[in-house]
Amino acid sequence: MKQQAVVVEQFGNTAQAYLSSAVHAQGADLAAMRDFARGMALPRVLDLGCGAGHASFAVAPVAQSVVAYDLSDAMLDVVTQAAAERGLENVRTQQGDVGQLPFAGGIFDLVVTRFSAHHWLDVPAALQEAWRVLRPGGKLVVVDIVAPASALCDTTLQAVELLRDGSHVRDYRLCEWAHKLGMAGFAQRLESQWKLEMRFAEWVARMRTPALREQAIRSLFDSAPREARDYFAVQADYSFSIDAAMFVACKQEDEIY
Repeated sequence: MKQQAVVVEQFGNTAQAYLSSAVHAQGADLAAMRDFARGMALPRVLDLGCGAGHASFAVAPVAQSVVAYDLSDAMLDVVTQAAAERGLENVRTQQGDVGQLPFAGGIFDLVVTRFSAHHWLDVPAALQEAWRVLRPGGKLVVVDIVAPASALCDTTLQAVELLRDGSHVRDYRLCEWAHKLGMAGFAQRLESQWKLEMRFAEWVARMRTPALREQAIRSLFDSAPREARDYFAVQADYSFSIDAAMFVACKQEDEIY
């Protein structure tokens, strides 16, 4: 099965769980996204890899329109229903690949993506597409899990993520994000960083991780060097903490943002 098919299958089976997930439904980053959109005066927004739609719902009250875009039709069904329940009539959904956007160039003021890019098969292609569909001076806001600078901890994180979720590709380091955004033509800044606590039982239940893989994650944490266990603050029940970050990027390098 190709990677994108794995993504569709994984999230088709877990769409509703992501709508109610506290990790995804809450966070100061959602408020920051809304404030950023508010400052752009009714922007036309594209939410790439929208998942259950939390970023779309955050910006919709201060946006002219929002397109919630995702590979998974099941996720988009959840977004459509939830948007209707919230009275967000300016949110519409569209299915597709982030690396090949079905939109004309320059039609969006703001592109956002939240906790999605670590599933993307080709991040450079997706960033180039984001640049293409943004108007001159348009902005891109990226929120995602980021890998530690330490190679040891980076490897541990990727292994844990892949065991839990077969559609995982990579959590990128801060320096990797800066490089990728720059190569796509964006001027960018690191807006904020924070820790996310992952409650182990909820974390694996949300993805319906098979019992054998759960056991492998526990074994990996048990045998991990002290430096890795300390970095991720692994608890007795295997709950742990990971890094998240928000980048803000601008299509025009000479624009003050």
